[in-house]
Amino acid sequence: MMSLSASSPIFRGYLADVDCRWNVIAAAVDDRTAEERGERPLAKDRFAIPKSRYGTIDTFLGSDDGLFKPEYNDLKLVYDHEIYRHLVNNDIDELLAKHVAHLFIRDPLVIFEELLDQDDSVSADHFENIQSTNWQNVRFKPPPPNSPIGWRVEFRPLEVQLTEFENAAFSVFTVLLARALLAFPDINFYIPVTKMDINMQRAHNRDAVFNERFYFRRSSPADGEDTVAELTANEIINGSAEFIGLVPIVQMYLDSISVEENVRRQIERYILFVRGRANGSIMTAAAWIRIFVRNHPAYKFDSVVSSEINYDLAVALDDIANGRRPAPELLGAGNTV
Repeated sequence: MMSLSASSPIFRGYLADVDCRWNVIAAAVDDRTAEERGERPLAKDRFAIPKSRYGTIDTFLGSDDGLFKPEYNDLKLVYDHEIYRHLVNNDIDELLAKHVAHLFIRDPLVIFEELLDQDDSVSADHFENIQSTNWQNVRFKPPPPNSPIGWRVEFRPLEVQLTEFENAAFSVFTVLLARALLAFPDINFYIPVTKMDINMQRAHNRDAVFNERFYFRRSSPADGEDTVAELTANEIINGSAEFIGLVPIVQMYLDSISVEENVRRQIERYILFVRGRANGSIMTAAAWIRIFVRNHPAYKFDSVVSSEINYDLAVALDDIANGRRPAPELLGAGNTV
């Protein structure tokens, strides 16, 4: 999904050889010391931490659906053993306890004096201080105390899009896919955490949606085999002879529930857009921006995005975002902001 939504090819005035911003942000907020990065032996710090606090998940929380296997958590997890023991001794699930204990290997980024003394039975501020500054590609969010808000999972890899239509399409598709997986519990998309890490890195590359392959489970729900293969984004989204595809799964879900006709028509527009991004008929924002810069008369093919180019680019993007400039190559035929 990150490769489909790629929209960040320019950084600090230079056209980069990547299309996404994830690693840039990860480096920008990486506050690990030399000891925590493993560059020096531990002396003052407690843990050697492999990743920035803005990074991919290090462990699955697991489930009781019969599909999760411990070997999917194939990354050595760093966690606070004292916190882990405390949670397990108080009847917290082992995997959830490790997840929470993993969050607490880091120091808080910000501490507000007025929030130091809290009643933890009515406030989650102490937990959220750590939770909200561990920016992982998926975030598990327990409900706040004394709140009607339920348990949530935050899906974070998507890049923000230029128009409301694109953002709505990706948001709706993600939610529908999550509901489809809940409705069809035999579908198994688990892959080892280390392969998910590889996928995230590959998704950064220029035109990854066309040029890269991503680890994905292609086995049918009933065969019970761990068949993980490297598939293109198009094969994952739209399907192939070996894998049904995420779009057909979403459409099967929609066929199984009651959806008003006008709502279904709008959803189909979103699905068609996602299909197009995956099969290459609709370009990513990153590709559009890169082509604009390279075709600008002031560009010298030295990666420098001058103030003149940047201004013209900003005007063009603003015109697209506000419907003044048609961009079917970016939005798909007939789609507007």
